[in-house]
Amino acid sequence: MLNIAITGAAGRMGRALIQAVHGHESMQLVAASVSPTSSLVGVDAGELGGVGRLGIVTQSDISALRLADVVIDFTTPDATLNHLEQLSGTDVAVVIGTTGFTDTQLQQLAQHAQTRRIVFAANYSVGVTLALQLLRTAARVMGEDCDIEIIEAHHRHKVDAPSGTALRMGEAVAQTLGRDLKDCAVYGREGQEGPRRKETIGFATVRAGDIVGEHTVLFASEGERLEIGHKASSRQTFARGALRAASWLTNQTFGLYDMEDVLALK
Repeated sequence: MLNIAITGAAGRMGRALIQAVHGHESMQLVAASVSPTSSLVGVDAGELGGVGRLGIVTQSDISALRLADVVIDFTTPDATLNHLEQLSGTDVAVVIGTTGFTDTQLQQLAQHAQTRRIVFAANYSVGVTLALQLLRTAARVMGEDCDIEIIEAHHRHKVDAPSGTALRMGEAVAQTLGRDLKDCAVYGREGQEGPRRKETIGFATVRAGDIVGEHTVLFASEGERLEIGHKASSRQTFARGALRAASWLTNQTFGLYDMEDVLALK
């Protein structure tokens, strides 16, 4: 039985993960943490996940994470890095779905992976991971002749924009074309900008209602347009992918992996 701890247990993904772990025949929840300022400290984790009482009470003291074989972390960049620091000296593996890291924070994450097993992905959907492969193929075949635009939509509560998944899609396309996304990305347009520059990759962001997650990449040329898209209707899609990553990670050596490694797509 694989022992799982969940950080950010009171959040949308945290609750979905509790439900997914409860329904998994070879995993069990051993710890659940929430922010020290949360009003849900001391609540039974099962009640948060809608699966009934589990006898695991949410804690703000993250030392309980050390009880796990794998910690699943969908929180904030600062919180995730703090959790990794607190796990120093343990063999606990970590699955990270947090987005919004700065370049400096990503370097810190890579440093932790030198002495720990980590899977880090902007999106744990199997469909999105496969879409990245399709995007590379489309970029290789059509990218030089097309205008490329990425449109993403999420719920009103999402704090970072564009989404981590949209950026990952942009990176996959840009790398295939030998471009640096930092140099060619355009985030929104307004006013008299002039004609579109061919080498740019545009991003458009929608935040509305309870949209779980939608991403579409357009490859538009004269006379035709290819669209590669993905729509998620339930957070259980991401939760199941994260559990798949957790199970896979237990058999790996130290290192920083992503969902494409988990699915053997590299």
